Amino acid sequence: MSNNAVRDGGRLSMWRAAWVIARRDFSAILFSRSFIFFLLGPLFPVVVMGLAGGVGAQVQNEASVADVGIAMQGEEIDAMLAARAELSQQMPGSIPPMVELARLNPGEEYDARAVLENAEGSLAAIVTGSLDAPVLTATQGRVQRWQGTVGLIAGHARSTTSLSYPSVGTAVVGTSGAAENSGRLRTAQGGQVLLFLLIMLLASMVLSNLVEEKGNKIIEILAAAIPMDAVFMGKLFAMLGVSVVGIAVWGSTGAAILYAGGQSLSDFANPGVGWPLFFLLFALYFGMGYLLLGSIFLAVGSLAATVREVQTLSMPATMFQILVFFFASLAVTDRGGVIEYTAMAFPLSSPFAMVARAAAEEELWPHLLALGWQALWVAIFIRAGASMFRKRVMKSGPRGAKRSSPLKALAGMFRNSSNPAA
Repeated sequence: MSNNAVRDGGRLSMWRAAWVIARRDFSAILFSRSFIFFLLGPLFPVVVMGLAGGVGAQVQNEASVADVGIAMQGEEIDAMLAARAELSQQMPGSIPPMVELARLNPGEEYDARAVLENAEGSLAAIVTGSLDAPVLTATQGRVQRWQGTVGLIAGHARSTTSLSYPSVGTAVVGTSGAAENSGRLRTAQGGQVLLFLLIMLLASMVLSNLVEEKGNKIIEILAAAIPMDAVFMGKLFAMLGVSVVGIAVWGSTGAAILYAGGQSLSDFANPGVGWPLFFLLFALYFGMGYLLLGSIFLAVGSLAATVREVQTLSMPATMFQILVFFFASLAVTDRGGVIEYTAMAFPLSSPFAMVARAAAEEELWPHLLALGWQALWVAIFIRAGASMFRKRVMKSGPRGAKRSSPLKALAGMFRNSSNPAA
């Protein structure tokens, strides 16, 4: 071992030790069978959401079927249906379907309220009265929605001469300012949601790994050879590396599915900075957000001795991060306002706010400032988390128990493994 690699009585230097821990954890996780199930994990929610969306769309289609019944004198029904057919050609999708309910004799009454309250079929409203004074019977929401439409149909049906409509020429453009802004807003919101889900899903991995090693005393054995700050940083960056591998696999799979479906990025609104830079900035902001939240989770994990304690202690951090995400999402609607600048300055919400800005704005210099600002806070969070980790992680045994040295614990592990009957 060279002099540059050792410090403090033969122990590895912090950066060299952090690299050793990161390589160890990265290799152990990447080549484990559980990592395959970890990669397949997001597949199940996607399948469930796809099935739920299909079922929901079918239910919505069934629920949206609503007819307007007509109960008038015979010639007035014919005039209403003819006017409805003519208007629906000019305004497709805006005119509700109409069906004949009853042809009334002069002076005959029709109880529309009783028919609707029986709740039979897909009947949503009934038009009675006459062409000069039509009466629409329906719920409050449908009355407000269809009152003007029924009046237009009745007025058209009452006309003695058929109304003629001029042929309207059309010119199609590829995009517009409103379409571009709307598309960029959807890209910003989608980028924030994806970034939040990835960080929350992947940052929680450090907790289970840490609790497992605290339980079998591996942490104490490592502490005998390397600085505890190095253990903290090594685990944090190892999980970041595993996360990058997982995102690369998921991203490649998603791109292949889009390509197989005949879609490409050109079908979506172009982000303000362009797709290549948007992906690059997304990766950088993911790294910053992951290191910030991961350092918090590692510090929380150092306070817990069991999985139950981890769940209890990590819940406030998780709920706070959800509030931060909602705050950053609100900043999308306040572009150039106080909320947006506050979200960009607050370290935990800054990655989400800047991803949205990359989708909406074209300037690049704010991202350089934001990345430098976030890197500063990453260093602060890692330093503070490592300090708490160093103070708390060695207190994993029972309170008041006499702790043996790590070398004795290691020797005991080997002795027990060689003598199962002991």
